[in-house]
Amino acid sequence: MHQSVSDLVQLILLYAVIHIICLLFWNGFEASVAGMFIDLRYILYFALVYATLKLFPQYRQYFIRVGFAGAVVVLLFAVLQVFVLPHDILRHIGYSAQTITPYLTVDLNYDFVRINSTLRGPNPLGAYAGIVLAIIAAAVVRGKLTPDKKRIGIALLLTLAAAVALWASYSRSAAGAAVIMIAIVLVIGLHHLLSRRVWIVSAIVAFALLGGLFAIRDSSFVSNVILHENPNGGSVEKSNDGHVDSLYDGTARMVRQPFGAGIGSTGSASLGTDQPLIIENQYLFIAHETGWAGLAVFVGLFGLILRRLWYRRSDWLALGAFASGIGLAAIGLLLPVWVDDTVSVIWWGLAAVALTGGVYGKRTRK
Repeated sequence: MHQSVSDLVQLILLYAVIHIICLLFWNGFEASVAGMFIDLRYILYFALVYATLKLFPQYRQYFIRVGFAGAVVVLLFAVLQVFVLPHDILRHIGYSAQTITPYLTVDLNYDFVRINSTLRGPNPLGAYAGIVLAIIAAAVVRGKLTPDKKRIGIALLLTLAAAVALWASYSRSAAGAAVIMIAIVLVIGLHHLLSRRVWIVSAIVAFALLGGLFAIRDSSFVSNVILHENPNGGSVEKSNDGHVDSLYDGTARMVRQPFGAGIGSTGSASLGTDQPLIIENQYLFIAHETGWAGLAVFVGLFGLILRRLWYRRSDWLALGAFASGIGLAAIGLLLPVWVDDTVSVIWWGLAAVALTGGVYGKRTRK
């Protein structure tokens, strides 16, 4: 136990030290301060929650209850946005093109309005909904909800609301991640019930769905929702092209800048500098600011947390955190998923709560 805590602390401190050293590549006071907050706030929150619950484990349930209360607020407001409220309702409380856009559309097609709920955008909302779905799925397979009818009712309500929010976000990365999250939960939680026949049928169904999507690839649904390409016009710069260009550019920068370009050199922190840069990949984002060393330490820290969660997978919360962490890591290949404070703080805080539980897997060393 002490060794596991020591490993986490050492990696967190090392990651912070690398950030401090990378301030030598000065990008201005405002950009550097903003970059430090963006990069380290969820790591610091993880450490604070972890330390707090190690000292005061009786508060663990309060963290869980607050998390579910927050999910109720965010997801029910998303449902209201979809079915009741006008799509631009957020402009009345300060959302705007100068702050946070109150809503987006799929490639300028107003038949597909992408909602925010109370978050910073559709992509964070989709990722958040995926986390909630993974946690509920884990609670179901671990028998956490039965036989409490109140819990079942709340879980069903949140599941429906999360599904609506995920759909209305039209976030392809979040939808794909949600599938990964739920699949991981089901495979780990129900593997003893899955026969060879179930695997074969599942594979046939998956190939049939992919074949069906390919057959209707020219339909309005596939063009707009899946491909994000408006056949009747749309924006000049397509999001698909932007992802590809950003991947090539970020990779090239990482190769030629092994020590990085300094804190605040990319993302929203860089918008106030003379050379603003947006990199749509979490790992290339980290490498651009902190170099190869920073990326290696972050991957090591994240991998260590996932490993600890895996050892505790018999616990419903650890299983949900593990599965959702894998899904969010997949989103990071397309978007800087940890840059958004809601998603990053919630998942890393959730991981800290799960790691302070008392449930271990059989392979855990004492």
